[in-house]
Amino acid sequence: MTGAALLAGCSGGSGQLGAYDKPRAPQDVIRVSPDDAGTGVRPGERLRIRVPEGRLEKVTVVREQDAQVSPVRGHVSADGRSWRPDDDRLALAARYIVDVVARDADGRRSARHTTFTTLVPDQRFIAYVTPENRAVVGTGMIVSLVFSRGIADRAAVERAVRVSARPPVEIRPHWFGGSRLDFRPERYWKPGTEVTVHLGLRDVQGAPGVYGLQDKTFAFTVGRSQVSLVDAAKHTMEVRRDGQLLATVPITAGGPRNPTYNGKMVVMDMKDVTRMNSRTVGFGGEYDIPDVPHAMKLTASGTYLHGNYWSPDAPGHVNVSHGCVGLMDVKGGSSATPAGWFFDRSLIGDVVEVVGSRDRTVAPDNGLGGWNMTWQEWNTGSAVK
Repeated sequence: MTGAALLAGCSGGSGQLGAYDKPRAPQDVIRVSPDDAGTGVRPGERLRIRVPEGRLEKVTVVREQDAQVSPVRGHVSADGRSWRPDDDRLALAARYIVDVVARDADGRRSARHTTFTTLVPDQRFIAYVTPENRAVVGTGMIVSLVFSRGIADRAAVERAVRVSARPPVEIRPHWFGGSRLDFRPERYWKPGTEVTVHLGLRDVQGAPGVYGLQDKTFAFTVGRSQVSLVDAAKHTMEVRRDGQLLATVPITAGGPRNPTYNGKMVVMDMKDVTRMNSRTVGFGGEYDIPDVPHAMKLTASGTYLHGNYWSPDAPGHVNVSHGCVGLMDVKGGSSATPAGWFFDRSLIGDVVEVVGSRDRTVAPDNGLGGWNMTWQEWNTGSAVK
């Protein structure tokens, strides 16, 4: 009603509008792109509002998405004739509502209302994130994102992920193939560091026709420092807390035919008890132990540090495992054994380094093995040049 009242006017005693006074149609005064009632608008298109002459008085744009309504912030140009959003990227699967008031060159006011909807993609991708939100982790934790679909535009996805720390430290990304992106500092985190990860992946095109779904933030805290050194040749493990030696415990590592990887590994998971079956890690039917106690996973390929009750004389004397590191334990597990003692004092994210084995160094992408790369090597893995 206000717009109609504003557009009404007199042209003389005849009661009819003269041709020279006839108001222009709102779409002629105010140009909006994308078009009114447009559907399936692709993310490459841009929201633009302009007047060929005159000035914009008021622009209101809102976005309806996932049953929520939010304002779209933007700014008018210095000459008052155009408006554009602060964020040029259109959200997918959303409805935009545009209301504009402007004056033409003769000072007459005009109002325009338009709507359009954006593309609803058939394919989405998400990132599975390590570590968990609000976790307290060891100083060797690496932030690892594994994507549900292969990523072709790695640079776009990398730019959409932010990892920051307090106190501040430089954190750099590294791609392992097209479906995994890890982040780490140059050296192990300092105890007490608070790390925040923001996934701004929503509507980011990761591959042709495949768009991100997540827009979320999570955080974790770095606990105390614990780094353990396994010497496969000496059959020992030194456990150091904040640089101080806590204990030296006997271990058994991988035997001559299946030696343990050398290098730095990070505790990925911890279970009071788990089943270990040789067929699940590429062996034959050599073993199937249903109740392995105090199991801590070190690699994706199946290297564990765990309690060993079936070879009680091996720790400290001989390497007999199929690649794992075994500590003295009893059936059912006990906190009084070396395995139980170590398990009770460990965190996901703690570092276990193996030396003295006849095997090669663990691959950087086998678990959280990125610490086995130099900082220079790590930095070559960014897609943003």
